[in-house]
Amino acid sequence: MLEKIWNIKEKNIPLQKKLSKELGISSILAQLLINRDITDPKVADVFLRSKACDLHDPFLLKDMDRAVERIARAIAGSERIMIHGDYDADGITATALLWNVLKDMKAECVTHIPNRLEEGYGLNDKAVRSAAGKKIGLIITVDCGISSNKQVDLARDLGIDVIITDHHEICGIIPDAYAVISPLRDDCLYPFKHLSGVGLAFKLACALTRDTSYPVLEHLDLVAVGTVADIVSVIGENRILIKYGLSKLKDTKKKGLRALLDITGLSGKDLVSTHVGYMLGPRINAAGRIGSPDLALKLLITDDEAEAQRLAKRLDDENRSRQRIEEEILQNALIKVENEINFKNDRVIILSSESWHEGVIGIVASKLVDRFYRPTILISEGKIPCKGSGRSIEGFHLFNALSECRQYLSKFGGHQGACGLSIEKARIKDFRRSINTLASAVIMPENLMPKLDIDMEIPLGALNERLIGELDMLGPFGPGNPKPVFASNDVELKRDPVMVGKNGLKFWVTDNNVTCEAIEFRRRSQIGRLTAKDRVSVAYIPVISRWNGIESIQLNLEDIKIVASS
Repeated sequence: MLEKIWNIKEKNIPLQKKLSKELGISSILAQLLINRDITDPKVADVFLRSKACDLHDPFLLKDMDRAVERIARAIAGSERIMIHGDYDADGITATALLWNVLKDMKAECVTHIPNRLEEGYGLNDKAVRSAAGKKIGLIITVDCGISSNKQVDLARDLGIDVIITDHHEICGIIPDAYAVISPLRDDCLYPFKHLSGVGLAFKLACALTRDTSYPVLEHLDLVAVGTVADIVSVIGENRILIKYGLSKLKDTKKKGLRALLDITGLSGKDLVSTHVGYMLGPRINAAGRIGSPDLALKLLITDDEAEAQRLAKRLDDENRSRQRIEEEILQNALIKVENEINFKNDRVIILSSESWHEGVIGIVASKLVDRFYRPTILISEGKIPCKGSGRSIEGFHLFNALSECRQYLSKFGGHQGACGLSIEKARIKDFRRSINTLASAVIMPENLMPKLDIDMEIPLGALNERLIGELDMLGPFGPGNPKPVFASNDVELKRDPVMVGKNGLKFWVTDNNVTCEAIEFRRRSQIGRLTAKDRVSVAYIPVISRWNGIESIQLNLEDIKIVASS
């Protein structure tokens, strides 16, 4: 196991006192706000009590007015509209949202989500020609299109206008579409730059329905699912969209989402981001990874109860198949790491195989990053060109690195932490050498040690139900707004750790005044070597555990360091 470097954030006592007094909160919550660069009391108040009315005007997005005008004209003229999405949960929820809104506006529209294995990512020539054959007058892309210059030109030649809504990084010239809605445009003054694909689709829906009584907020359930599943930063507008979206999701009227909640055992529960990230999102994604993404889309837009239950069961089965395939690839990749990777020279892990399913290699790459803490790209050689998917670590911008190595790639896209690419098999070796040469100048040995950001050191006695209730005010949590992590130093194990479930360990720690139960759900540390009376420092997320009607404080362990052995 790689030892983690603990980065304990510095306290600001004067600012703590100011925020605590003006907002009526604890000094601990005040420090957590400071750690998130929220230091102004008014900004902090908005953050803690964020409301849907804090969302920005959608018409601040460049080209939003043109898009609304063109869609209104298409509806008035009974033109056929194609919504072209993407095969992941973000793209599928975005497609479902816009389809629902346009259908309610009496638009004549169809949907198209490309098959990952047959068509690949984004708008493609075949889809454009198919649209022309179906007499489509307008294509609206969601969660894709920002790099589809050639396809936009083809559509125009065939008499089809294109409206692009896409949140991905812009590489090169923006397509010459009728409207291009992207907060990342240099000429776009929209104040929030981190919307997901479904977040942008929601903004378009808000603009289309602004002067009507249409209940557009009812679609925040889809926005929450897609935004969480796409692992975008949970800050600013995204945090508001997820917060209210989770509330809508719990009581959703959409039969498909209700069926998904039923099959995952989440019906009736107070939902948090992790429910979406680990239970709902993977089932929607599974359809696009190893089967047809249309299954997931049909689930999200169906009005038929029986069909919803049937499709939810199919997605659940697909997800189980995905997990089996993923585990096989992971075990194979671990053998390849041992045989092919020289950790003294290779800053980036790049592996390839003809047998790997391209739909799940991104998930496996993420697991290898967790294990070895190095940027990782896995390539499936099953087709021509080969398809790759990568994940990165802090301090190594994966998209920028691919841009530097573009001469070896047929196609690529992504952002700082993740990427997708196409490459000819003969170029993989040169690409591996090139990106590792680049990485050796950027990634220093100390960058290859995983880091754990810790908000505060506190004694166990500082933990109580009131504090943990305050921590919930910071949610929903996710990238950019992680769950608060605390550290308590030099505490003693009351008894030997015991197994919990398949991979978990449980033990009790005490500072001789307060005793708490601590649990590690995935055996990532050295707990297995510990015994009663050992003294340790623990880093953890505190929660309220409820069991048989009894509530107690539980420490969900992030890391542990041995202070002294008994």
